[in-house]
Amino acid sequence: MGTDLITLCTGSRDAKDQWRHHPDNDTEASWSEMLREFDILLPIAERHDVVLGVEPELANAVSSAVKARKLLDTYRSARIRIVFDPANLFETEAERPSRAVIADAVALLGDSIALAHAKDRRADGGFATAGQGIIDFAAYISALRAAGFGGTVVTHGLAAREAPQVARFLRSQIDTVG
Repeated sequence: MGTDLITLCTGSRDAKDQWRHHPDNDTEASWSEMLREFDILLPIAERHDVVLGVEPELANAVSSAVKARKLLDTYRSARIRIVFDPANLFETEAERPSRAVIADAVALLGDSIALAHAKDRRADGGFATAGQGIIDFAAYISALRAAGFGGTVVTHGLAAREAPQVARFLRSQIDTVG
């Protein structure tokens, strides 16, 4: 297919909804089961010269930057990298401002980010297109640059008619950062 990055989801123990958090996601049994899958996946990735892009998502086994770092440190393999989506790191800003959560996560994972997403969150926790929510994209892009990221930023979760506006917004944020 011409790509060297295969993105994947680390899954949820919720059998009815893979995007809903389940308390069993946070158990050692869940973590061990996920590692057994990586034990299978890594030799395949090596054989086919591809990278496995893991996206931390609140409802998954790898639900945070800390858990993503734990996975990276467990394997210490160049075949596991991070798909970084700032909107997947928090639901609301009730506990910590999104800017701090994102900055800490980029600092923790920056050397392993293969792909950056540009999706936003509304204050009520719902997802939004980039520029329509509470994420400070200039700060996000600055954090990515400071971490040495020079790769691709992909936006998603928007209608085709929104693409030109989102592209202009993201370009303005990139230009602001310099």
